[in-house]
Amino acid sequence: MRGRRPGAEGDPQRGRRRADPGGHPSATAPADTTAPAPATAPAARSPVVVLDPGHNGGNGGSRAVTRPVPDGRGGTKPCNTTGTATDAGYAEHAFNFDVARRASALLTARGVRVVLTRPDDNGVGPCVDERGAAGERAGADAVVSIHADGSAPAHRGFHVAYADPPLNAAQSGPARGLAAALRDGLRDGGFAVSDYIGRAGLSPRADLAGLNLSTRPAALVECANMRNLREAALVSSPDGRARYAAAIAAGILAFLGR
Repeated sequence: MRGRRPGAEGDPQRGRRRADPGGHPSATAPADTTAPAPATAPAARSPVVVLDPGHNGGNGGSRAVTRPVPDGRGGTKPCNTTGTATDAGYAEHAFNFDVARRASALLTARGVRVVLTRPDDNGVGPCVDERGAAGERAGADAVVSIHADGSAPAHRGFHVAYADPPLNAAQSGPARGLAAALRDGLRDGGFAVSDYIGRAGLSPRADLAGLNLSTRPAALVECANMRNLREAALVSSPDGRARYAAAIAAGILAFLGR
């Protein structure tokens, strides 16, 4: 006897529509036309900025800040220093931290993630080599050290330093761009460029360990000469520090393209 092929004329289902339980032919099930859910786009990365308020409130009473650390060019420098002050006694370390704190708030409001190299103005250090490494640890897009100068009383104005000659790719172009953006932010904020150091507000330096050791775009702002009576009054006032913070934040945002 010849066997029946599956699906051949002997297959009782061939050519028939299946009946539903009520005995009626069922319609073909419609295709699922539901659109797939769109893939969620990855969240945009927030830029990261390290703010480095120079010196620290406890440096003056600590011998630890005198120990030598690498300067980034084959030599050494002291771990840190006490900084300068106005003739009336307002300390640079306090000015630096207050301006950094204010600039941090302005940048955070614009979606920037800010990392400070010190959490308050009561400690010791960190050393300049640790500050130089802070940008790499944070994955920073920019590193800005905030200082004020202590020069002859007749001198006035701000200047922005960057590492020169450059030691890596971040220093060869991006750091100069950051320095120029900070210079423009301060100048646009109504501050005069230095009349005693640098050129047009920019100062290439080879002796600043924090800049030499940075592998991220880094610059150091000397906001004013604290020994100049007019500028001493400005840095000692909350309104003056707010102006410096706003100008520095504007320069950083311009560098970030925000």
